[in-house]
Amino acid sequence: MIDAIQSVGAFSTLKEAEGTSPSASTALSLPSAGAAAPQAQSFADVLGTMTTDAIRSMKSAEGVSLQAIRGEANTREVVDAVMNAEQSLQTALAIRDKVVTAYLEIARMQI
Repeated sequence: MIDAIQSVGAFSTLKEAEGTSPSASTALSLPSAGAAAPQAQSFADVLGTMTTDAIRSMKSAEGVSLQAIRGEANTREVVDAVMNAEQSLQTALAIRDKVVTAYLEIARMQI
């Protein structure tokens, strides 16, 4: 089930294959704790990282659920993993909705 979601993260691979580099208009600077100079990440990189984290969270929840079925994990671990995966999924859906809304607004603009 989760493997079908991984195709969503393919845009990062496609971008790397094309050899594109982030422009000044699409790069954003994220402060990092303990780093001397902030690194710039493109919007696509940020979305790719978030997608990968969400997929990892869902796979983890699925694995813990299977462990519980085999009797190797307790209910608390399953609930924690599933709640974490649900939160990641809800965040991804909210971002997707915002991106689609922004695209539709741009598409409706008169030139």
